[in-house]
Parts: sequence; C-alpha cells; structure tokens
Amino acid sequence: YCLSGHPTLPCNVLKFKSTTIMLDCGLDMTSTLNFLPLPLVQSPRLSNLPGWSLKDGNAFLDKIYIIPSLSFRRANNLSTVDVILISNYALYDALPIHTRHTGFTAQCMPRNHQCQKAQSASLLLPSPLKDAVEVSTWRRCYTMQEVNSALSKIQLVGYSQKIELFGAVQVTPLSSGYALGSSNWIIQSHYEKVSYVSGSSLLTTHPQPMDQASLKNSDVLVLTGLTQIPTANPDGMVGEFCSNLALTVRNGGNVLVPCYPSGVIYDLLECLYQYIDSAGLSSVPLYFISPVANSSLEFSQIFAEWLCHNKQSKVYLPEPPFPHAELIQTNKLKHYPSIHGDFSNDFRQPCVVFTGHPSLRFGDVVHFMELWGKSSLNTVIFTEPDFSYLEALAPYQPLAMKCIYCPIDTRLNFIQVSKLLKEVQPLHVVCPEQYTQPPPAQSHRMDLMIDCQPPAMSYRRAEVLALPFKRRYEKIEIMPELADSLVPMEIKPGISLATVSAVLHTKDNKHLLQPPPRPAQPTSGKKRKRVSDDVPDCKVLKPLLSGSIPVEQFVQTLEKHGFSDIKVEDTAKGHIVLLQEAETLIQIEEDSTHIICDNDEMLRVRLRDLVLKFLQKF
Repeated sequence: YCLSGHPTLPCNVLKFKSTTIMLDCGLDMTSTLNFLPLPLVQSPRLSNLPGWSLKDGNAFLDKIYIIPSLSFRRANNLSTVDVILISNYALYDALPIHTRHTGFTAQCMPRNHQCQKAQSASLLLPSPLKDAVEVSTWRRCYTMQEVNSALSKIQLVGYSQKIELFGAVQVTPLSSGYALGSSNWIIQSHYEKVSYVSGSSLLTTHPQPMDQASLKNSDVLVLTGLTQIPTANPDGMVGEFCSNLALTVRNGGNVLVPCYPSGVIYDLLECLYQYIDSAGLSSVPLYFISPVANSSLEFSQIFAEWLCHNKQSKVYLPEPPFPHAELIQTNKLKHYPSIHGDFSNDFRQPCVVFTGHPSLRFGDVVHFMELWGKSSLNTVIFTEPDFSYLEALAPYQPLAMKCIYCPIDTRLNFIQVSKLLKEVQPLHVVCPEQYTQPPPAQSHRMDLMIDCQPPAMSYRRAEVLALPFKRRYEKIEIMPELADSLVPMEIKPGISLATVSAVLHTKDNKHLLQPPPRPAQPTSGKKRKRVSDDVPDCKVLKPLLSGSIPVEQFVQTLEKHGFSDIKVEDTAKGHIVLLQEAETLIQIEEDSTHIICDNDEMLRVRLRDLVLKFLQKF
C-alpha cells in the first residue's frame, strides 16, 4: 500500500506472512512554502504581506494544518500495523501522527476557512493544495508531548541485528551509506526475502558504507528515496558552496546556510575545516544555531558504529572522528540553541550561520533573512534539495542579498541504481511511478529512469500492488527423538522418503513436530487416563506404497502362480487385466490398483500380495 506521493519521503505498508509493516513515515513539508514565515520578533513587512482569500486564491496562508491521507484507511485500519521501520532521520517526521491518530498519515497543510467553507475553499487554494481531500478533516500539527510520546515507542537496533516479528518474519537493518544510522531493511521468512532500499548512497562520506552484498537473492526489491537532483554532482556542489562562501566573506558580507541539524552539515563543516585556512578565512566565525545543535555535534562524535572505517579508527585512538571538534576547541565554530542569550553577546560580523529551517518559513533562519536581506553584500546559500529556493524566497522579495543554489544530495542516481541492480540481481524490482519515466521537464533524458530486466513494477499514491511472488513452503522443525525413529527408503537415486506419525505443535508462527503420545495401558483392571486430553491417540498407519507395475512381468507372475486365460486391455488411464477363468478384474492405473472379484477374499488377498511384490513400502 502506497501512502505517499513523494518518492523521497516514502510511506508504504507491506503485508507479508500475517504481519503488517509500515516502511517509513516521511512528512511532505513542501506545502509550507504556501504560507507566511513565522518571525521570532514582530515583522511589519511580513505582517503587511497580502493574506490568502477566497476571491483570488493566491498570496500566502497564515496557519499550518494537517491533512489526513485516507487511502489506506479505506482498505485497512492503520491500527493493524504491527511495526514501523525507519530508514533515516528524515523519514519519521509523521511518526507522532501515526501513533496519535490511527487511521491516517499526513502531510503539512495550511489552514483555510473552517469546515462549513472548507470544501469550496479547497478548490481555490494554491495549486499544491487544491487537490487535497477531505478538507473538513484537517488537523493542527502535533504537540511536543505527542512527539515525546512517539519517540518513547522507538526501539533502537544495530546494523545486521536480526529482529523477529511474532515468529513470522525477521527484519534486519543494513547500512545504506547515506547518513548516520541510515538503513536499508531486509524482511524475510525462511523461504522468501523482500529488500527495502530507501535513501542510500555509494559515495565515500562520513557514514558507514552501503551494505550491498546482503541485498542479493531478493525475491522483491522495493526501491525508493533516490536523489532529487540526478544531474548535479555532489562534489561539484560542495566546491561551489566553498567558493561562493569565501567570495562573500572576503567582500565583508555574511553567509546564511539554511539547513537541517544533521546530515550534510557534517560534511560541509569538514570541507570548511580543510578550506578556511587555505582561503585565509580562519578569523571568520562559524555559527551553528539549532535547539539540538549541541547534541547533534556531540552525538556524531561518539556513535562509532555508524561511521566509515577511517572515522571509526579515530574513535579508538582516541581522537574525535569529525574535525568540527577542533573547530569548536579553537572557537572557530560556536553553537547555540537559539539567537537569544549567549549568541547575542558573541555575535560578530562578517560570519557564516548554519540554521534552519530550509523552507525559510520557521526557525531562526527567518530572523536572519529579515536582518541581512536588504544588503547585496550578504549571501544565502541553499544546500538542501527538498524545497524550491525560488518559492522559499518569495515572501522576502524584493531581496537585495545574493542567492546561490548548491543542492547537495548524495543519494543514489540512476546510473548507480542500474549498476546496483545488476550486482544484487533481485527477481523483481518495485519502485514509485516517477522512476519509470523521464522527468516531465526533461522528457528526452531516457537515462534519468530505472532500466532493469525484468522491467520494474511501479506504484503511485493510494495504490495497492500485489507483489509478484507466492509463498510455497513453511519451515517445520522436528524433535530429535522423532527424527531418530524415521527409517528413510530410497525410491529413486538421491531421493529417500519416510513416513512420520506426529503431533504438529504451532505457537508464535513456529511449527514443531513432536512424537505422538503413546496409547494408555490399563493397569490393575482400571483404565488409565489418556496422556493428553487434547491430543488423540496415534493410530498405526498402513505403509505407503510407491513404484509402478510392469504389465508384462505381472502377467508372467500370474501365470507362474497358476492363473490362466489372462487377457490385457489398454485404457485411457492404464490397463485392465482380466482373469476370465477366475472371473476377476484388476485395474492398473498410474496412482492406484483395484482388484475386483466376487466374494472371494482369499483370492483377493492372494492377488494383492502378487501386486505388492512390484511396489516399495515405506
């Protein structure tokens, strides 16, 4: 079940072997671009911007709301989801919505009029919003209490750690190479394997490299979270970032970098560590402002298991794996929870500020856009590819500061995906519809789509897709004492069979063959109770037969045992042997033999024994 129309912010539900698994729960925040920035202090300019109205349906909206996605609820209740697997830090923003309101997922949506006008208003909303469904069900965003409640339900796991779900399937996280702790997932039973690849990278950066070998032998590989800018080279973008930053600072201007508090910022700080001295910028302060700035920088230094080998080895020396530790020690990099307090005292210009949110709609970045936007000496550099920088800047126009777009997305591009699929060779590939055709703006670029054999199966939002494999086998364990009692017989070269009489015990989706209870033996004239009231006494089974009866040899054997006047007739299913003198009929077919005689049990038994000479018993 696909609940998200955004391939880099997936939310899918997989039903597999009696379990219901949600694969990521990303929150699409692009609709925030349609409402006004939330300034930290009153801004007369922003307050005077035209608000949205029913008449023209344009300009900006002023509140943020949540719209439920009802596609899955119509097919199943989300309360039936057994587990949610998270691939990386960017794909669990909707978790509080799932844990708070079972029955829907969500995307960020602005507020319009109340329910009585909601349906008519939705038709006049800006383009990304007017297609919204069930406007009357829009809700406010979750609270911090709901965030903490959702986080309390998270179970932390390590790479290659095997987790059993109700004994039915086993899930295993693998390093995806994209960010600290980012994972792909293996979901498998004893005989089937589904791989989920989301937000992966083959580039050599700070995370542990992508584990490709474990993806081999997959029945189905679900592929999502590819790069949003397949034509941009990340290394080239980093180079442009550094050169534009240096140019601005040398001219006495300030640089604003709207970013997330984790992810690419570690690589940017590492590049600046190597660059600022050679560029003569060692005296320029770097400010990192976020409520989680301190914890982000500190945790990145201590979780060695998520890092690449070179950084892991530094942890055990011990040395800090990231160079931003040295930048902090030398006061070149300073971090603050907000612009209030210590930052106001330490702030000096020119400088470089890393802060959020990349949409420019909330967070400390709004204050700096207002502060620096009027000077052409300053520059804002966009490195996150999630938002259109032109739309992000719209409420700040007219703007004098320079704007540089250097999107850095290290996730897999289509060339890398093609190479990966050839190496791991899944039987089937399943991916969003957007990946099976060139981008609308570049319809001639056939290289910007997934090319694999057999062709990938595609899905779209609110669509249900049956995966192309069927479960054929189930694993059953057998008790050692029962195994000892088996006597296999070879019926063909390399093939042996044995009959087994046992009790099948099933618990937590695991199956076990146990020896049957022995029949109770009466003692002292009294009957003993059965060993188990809920398990019937085992009956002695007749042996099973295998093989075929060669008709000519069978007739010869009958003649040797005194039968005469034998006639053989061919039928559609086999042969009929007529013993005319004994008025007896023997039907020989591929899977059965019938002896038909008239009330002569001794004759029937005699003929049966002759038939059994040609068959094997086991």
